[in-house]
Amino acid sequence: MLSKIVIQNYRTFRNFRLDFDAEMNILVGNNDAGKSTILEAIDLGLTGKLRGRPLYQDLSPYLFHQDAVGEWIDALKGSRAVPPPEIIIDLFLELTPETAALKGNNNLLKADEPGVRIRVALNPDYEAEYKEFIKHPAKVRLIPTEYYKVDWLAFDGNGVTFRSIPATASLIDAANIHLQSGVDYYMRHILNDLLVPDERVKLTRAYRSLRETFAEDESIVKINDALRGAPSDVSDRELTLNIDVSQKSSWESGIVPHLDDLPFQFVGKGEQSTLKILLALNKRVDDAHIVLVEEPENHLSFPNLGKLVKKISEKCKDRQVFITTHSSFVLNKLGLDKLVLLSQTEGVRLDRLPADTQNYFRKLSGYDTLRMVLARRSILVEGPSDELVIQRAHMDTHGGTLPVESGIDIINVRGLSFKRFLDIAQLLPQNVVAVVTDNDGKDASDVKQRYASYTAHPNITVHVGEDAAFKTLEPQLFKVNDRATMNAALGQSFTTDDDLLDYMKRHKTDGALAIFQSNQTINMPEYIKEAVDAVS
Repeated sequence: MLSKIVIQNYRTFRNFRLDFDAEMNILVGNNDAGKSTILEAIDLGLTGKLRGRPLYQDLSPYLFHQDAVGEWIDALKGSRAVPPPEIIIDLFLELTPETAALKGNNNLLKADEPGVRIRVALNPDYEAEYKEFIKHPAKVRLIPTEYYKVDWLAFDGNGVTFRSIPATASLIDAANIHLQSGVDYYMRHILNDLLVPDERVKLTRAYRSLRETFAEDESIVKINDALRGAPSDVSDRELTLNIDVSQKSSWESGIVPHLDDLPFQFVGKGEQSTLKILLALNKRVDDAHIVLVEEPENHLSFPNLGKLVKKISEKCKDRQVFITTHSSFVLNKLGLDKLVLLSQTEGVRLDRLPADTQNYFRKLSGYDTLRMVLARRSILVEGPSDELVIQRAHMDTHGGTLPVESGIDIINVRGLSFKRFLDIAQLLPQNVVAVVTDNDGKDASDVKQRYASYTAHPNITVHVGEDAAFKTLEPQLFKVNDRATMNAALGQSFTTDDDLLDYMKRHKTDGALAIFQSNQTINMPEYIKEAVDAVS
């Protein structure tokens, strides 16, 4: 199994390190955070190949971290002699009798451990050409990769091959699995299980007979007669059309599966994506120690995603798995403790979450935990009415700008599960989180005391209406606005405060939507304004 990876100057990573879980690693992050790059780097370290081709054949200036390239070019223009950037991927393996031969300290950490290294560096054989190239720094725009070489080494400094690494990886990306090869394998897999040898012989004979009768069709006979008489500038032999009946052209490649009478290529993208992932798992995982899965949720509905995640878990048991995802469902089902939130320098793990919180999200997997993880600034609320009112409060104080347009996520945690989400928030100090909750007739200080262990962290604040006589959001709004203001905002004409307040309590969401959409100037309760300020 892999224990960690260290990357230098590869794609989005200038200097990056990540320790791995021995079983499951769920990689999440915003776009361009490097999720796919991690899978690619692992595959590259274990196979020496990028997208199925040896790295030296696909070496590109754009594989280098652009800041490193920019600093090198600036140094050349400043007449400072600096070595050109190198790409290094160090992949550390657990120490076992099988990996002991790869042990050494030829790695970025200088640790005496087993592992393999990909190093892309200037080839000494081309040093003279390189020096000539940099004599004119004003013309240098990109790394001259034609002067580079790729070394694939063990940590002891010796070269390695695919056979000398006692760990194999299977990279599964439905977007890059060609449909026809998947269909062929799918048919062979099913038919090999169902057909006895005698039935396979009969099927082969029937398929050959169909092809042989093709040339006997009246229309094909006429076409071939015309072709025989046509002049040819290519060959003196007769030209005709027929179907290949040689052994290499068997029924296994000619028969296409149908789902509900539709050829496979015409079924929905979700069905295709699921099947291709499962085919790849069946085909590759048996011989792989490490399984890399790229965003399995693509094109899938919620229930189908649940089935796929379960099958991935079952099929990959006793293997080390790496999955990239944008789906909270995938994250919750496979385990928040396995999450890795990627930054440019490292991965933040949530493996210190309480066991009951992990189980809570596994059981109630529809929660938007990934929004919580990825949001740099968020406000947690009890329900949709709070969400709408807080959005209006933000718009009032920020020139009509919605919170999401300012990078603030308002997350409805469906009642009173704040502590579950705050268990996550306290492990992510870079994420600013505010909680907005009702006092429910209790003293505000008592309510805040329930969250004291969380608010001890500087990134977490809790905001509660101070007056216990005003238990929920609606009375708090009514407290700071008169009846005329609220009637105007709600499009109502109540003549007593009690009737208006009763309407607001009975129509919480409708009232909140009316307030959100109203042009009426509305005062916001102080605790709402404080929450907005806390994340702004």
